[in-house]
Amino acid sequence: MVDRILTIIVTATLTSAVWIVVGGSLIENATSEGQRAATRPAEAAPSPSPTTDIASSGMPTSEPLDAEPTREPEAGNSDNLMIPVLNVRASDLTDTFTQARGDGARLHEALDIMAPLGTTVRAAGAGKVEKLFRSKAGGNTIYVRTSDGSTIHYYAHLGEYAEGLKEGQRIRRGQRLGTVGSSGNAARDTPHLHFAILQTTADAQWWEPANAINPYSLLAGE
Repeated sequence: MVDRILTIIVTATLTSAVWIVVGGSLIENATSEGQRAATRPAEAAPSPSPTTDIASSGMPTSEPLDAEPTREPEAGNSDNLMIPVLNVRASDLTDTFTQARGDGARLHEALDIMAPLGTTVRAAGAGKVEKLFRSKAGGNTIYVRTSDGSTIHYYAHLGEYAEGLKEGQRIRRGQRLGTVGSSGNAARDTPHLHFAILQTTADAQWWEPANAINPYSLLAGE
């Protein structure tokens, strides 16, 4: 009886010892770096960069930057012009820009504003008198360059210049420049102002070729 009890005790002790050794090995293997990489890849891999949903976070968002900065209107643009002959209304104007001149050899590219001889000619817009020039074709002429240098207002066939008018003088919109006449190649019985708008560049001379634009729609408001 005693021998049987001793056998049971020894067997139980040995069995417990075996389970302790085996269990310890399993636990050690489970916590090793290799096993962690195999069984828990999310922990072994680096954490992804955090992302934030700005729309759902309630945080204010900034407006995107403009691709091009807002520009102020240029001082030399050809809008806001006034009719350069006193007492002439928009309804009195006739579009002569595309009419032929020189027996069809060229376009007029200007506006003829009919008025009695001696009628005041005034500045259509502000600028600087760049040149007072007497030519065979244009007679008494005035070249006024706008403040940004990109536009020249050309007045021709004047009867006379305003007293004191000189080159380099700054003039305001509506300032008196001279009188309607028929100097140059204008017909003596049809006095008028030949008015042109020339698009140029700031570094171009007054006599250099420039692009003419039609003054009619600007002066007539069409």
